[in-house]
Amino acid sequence: QVQLVESGGGLVQAGGSLRLSCAASGRTFRDAAMGWFRQAPGKEREFVATIDSRLLNTHYANGLKGRFTISRDNAKNTVYLQMNSLKPEDTAVYYCACSSYAIPTTREYDYAYWGQGTQVTVSS
Repeated sequence: QVQLVESGGGLVQAGGSLRLSCAASGRTFRDAAMGWFRQAPGKEREFVATIDSRLLNTHYANGLKGRFTISRDNAKNTVYLQMNSLKPEDTAVYYCACSSYAIPTTREYDYAYWGQGTQVTVSS
């Protein structure tokens, strides 16, 4: 069992930055790939970024690489999402998720555990 708690969301102006954190509990964290997803109002939840258990591989949704950076600290059981040059279209609830697998994956159904989400609002 893994519990995930996100933090770091908030209101930011376009062009600004935010760093989301996701604190995980449970022994399986270090063996699992982690991911970030987001859901904008009126839209389906979508993949944002993922990182494997050994910090060797990352993968980003189209258009986000270069602005967003996913990282993790296995010693702290925490995964991060650094978001720079934010745009109003980045406004969404951001969810942290723990995969059932060690390798990175973009598919929602590969993630067994989810956080409650943190709101990110980017004003124009």
